[in-house]
Amino acid sequence: MLQNLTPDVEEFRNEVRDFLDRNLDDDLRHAAAYSTGVFAEPDIGLRWQRILDEKGWLTYCWPPENGGTGWSPIKRYIFESECALAGAPDIAGMGLRLLGPVLCAFGTKEQKERFLPGIRSGEDYWCQGFSEPGSGSDLASATTSAVLRDGQYVINGSKIWTTHAQFANWIFCLVRTDKAGRKQAGLSFLLVPMDQPGVRVSPILSMSGDHEVNQVFFDDAVADAGYLIGEEGGGWAITKFLLVNERAGSCFAPGLLRNTGIAEQAFGELQSDGAVSPDRLLSLKQRLEAARLQVEAFEMLELELLHKVQAGQEPGPSASLIKLAASTLMQKIDEICVDLVPLEGRALFDSNSHTRTYPVRSQIDYLSQVGVSKYLNNRAATIYGGSTEIMKNILANEILH
Repeated sequence: MLQNLTPDVEEFRNEVRDFLDRNLDDDLRHAAAYSTGVFAEPDIGLRWQRILDEKGWLTYCWPPENGGTGWSPIKRYIFESECALAGAPDIAGMGLRLLGPVLCAFGTKEQKERFLPGIRSGEDYWCQGFSEPGSGSDLASATTSAVLRDGQYVINGSKIWTTHAQFANWIFCLVRTDKAGRKQAGLSFLLVPMDQPGVRVSPILSMSGDHEVNQVFFDDAVADAGYLIGEEGGGWAITKFLLVNERAGSCFAPGLLRNTGIAEQAFGELQSDGAVSPDRLLSLKQRLEAARLQVEAFEMLELELLHKVQAGQEPGPSASLIKLAASTLMQKIDEICVDLVPLEGRALFDSNSHTRTYPVRSQIDYLSQVGVSKYLNNRAATIYGGSTEIMKNILANEILH
């Protein structure tokens, strides 16, 4: 979709493509293709993370003074687009995309020196402790408590739907430090070590059988007072900053375009096969064409938002619109991918499929192996990061009210 690029931007795109050709080997591509969850497994993600860090391209969403690249929105988009089209692994973003920018904006000098290097190296693997049983969409009602005693916060409660908590050695949490007054005013943003007796991780299996999310229990767990980010009671403002980065700080269109391309290739194989009825082919073709147009329109919307954020403007309701549209389109493309595979050819892979080698003769073969698992896992896309209902309420209040 990107055309008429300036010479320096065109040169950058060629540099990215050359880098990917030289560094993204077949093992990484295979593992990424067969990772059916939101993020690649740590053994794959961390390997790719170290390659990007060595190049200096890992922390491009951080400010330049903290190690960011200072890329323009168009360069950032080109980088993510080329990575997606090349089949690079999706690195877990809890540390890099969410906590990293928070530390850059709100952390003390000591906190930045303590935690930013570990995020970059992968030595510290982070998970996000926001949602709780009964307060997923309403984060302000979080009840997990943190009480300051003798220089340490004592934490009790639980967090749920915690992605990759089984791998993490740190968790950043929204905790309640004050029960009086407005519920938002009593929340604080705290970094908590996972490797301690007071933290327990309980797995939650998705419909596909994948173990990606968990419930985390805190029973008198502790965190040093120096691990509080910002002021006590200032967690709500930090959380809003983080959520804007989560919804507006990533590029969803490249992945949607890549998946649409896979579906189009599979459809071409069906056409050539001649075993599918004309009516079914016509229906699939119409759905694919509609999805392609919607994804390309979404791409333009996302680029506009990136320019707005780069210019220092508040994204406003656009961030909610991006999240709503991206998750809906993701599910629509997943549905098409499953429908492209004959019923008898559909399989459900286990969560370790990325470690195995499967014969792939065509895109239909590939979709028969991973299509159902991706479809089932991505049913959560319209829930995590802000449910569809919440996004629609935000849009109604900010645009139509």
